Amino acid sequence: MAVDHYENFPVASLLLPRRLRPAVRDIYRYARHADDLADEGDAAPDERLRALQAYRAELHRIGAEPATRVPGDPALAPIFDPLAATIARHQLPITPFFDLLSAFEQDVTTTRYADYATLLDYCSRSANPVGRLMLHLYGAADQANLRDADAICTGLQLVNFWQDVRVDWRKARVYLPQEDLDRFGVSDEDIAVCRLTPAWRQLMAFEVERTRALLHSGAALPRRLPGRIGLELRLVVQGGLRILQRIEHANYDVFMNRPVLGAKDWALMLWRSLT
Repeated sequence: MAVDHYENFPVASLLLPRRLRPAVRDIYRYARHADDLADEGDAAPDERLRALQAYRAELHRIGAEPATRVPGDPALAPIFDPLAATIARHQLPITPFFDLLSAFEQDVTTTRYADYATLLDYCSRSANPVGRLMLHLYGAADQANLRDADAICTGLQLVNFWQDVRVDWRKARVYLPQEDLDRFGVSDEDIAVCRLTPAWRQLMAFEVERTRALLHSGAALPRRLPGRIGLELRLVVQGGLRILQRIEHANYDVFMNRPVLGAKDWALMLWRSLT
């Protein structure tokens, strides 16, 4: 599947072992299409939720015992038939797929987050399941690895939020915790008109530093994973850290200077990953 959206992070890249690329594509296809149901187009919220409910029914069908399994929706077969085969082939847990779906449903109904803890709960379902599934694919899903993967995935999700403040505002969403906005004296109007105040820069500096610390807290994981997966994960972490650095270099103006990684950034990230 072509990766034609706005993520800065690699999907099924050449660093992945060939045997795992189809599985990663199947997982990504499911997540991408479900996310688009929640985010893209002009459908009303109830229509989006009904479409996601159909995905939930397909997951229940995959998780059912073969003897009780009912036929699936033919229209969703291109997504769920390969996914079911991947889940069976690699003995993947199905809970992360339900967790992702619950986060996409939350995107339809929730546009503000009162505090950091509530935002982290959302990230635990919108981002962490991907890292957990990757560890299961590699047969490395022990407690320490899962903990560090959660830190990395949540950190990457937060990086996306901070670089996409303006994009999310256009979707009527604010992922910056309300308690942080209140603490630094930043209003919705400041975001709406892209107002670069000292208070805004202090707020973003706080979020960037907290997110950087979270990414560093999981940085032991790539060193524990051998070969190409370790390099892949180091590169992904460096991508998140580089975007945070670009936000700082733009003096926290993510309104008019949304970070986009170019060739020089990738070269620097690769060098940092190797050294």
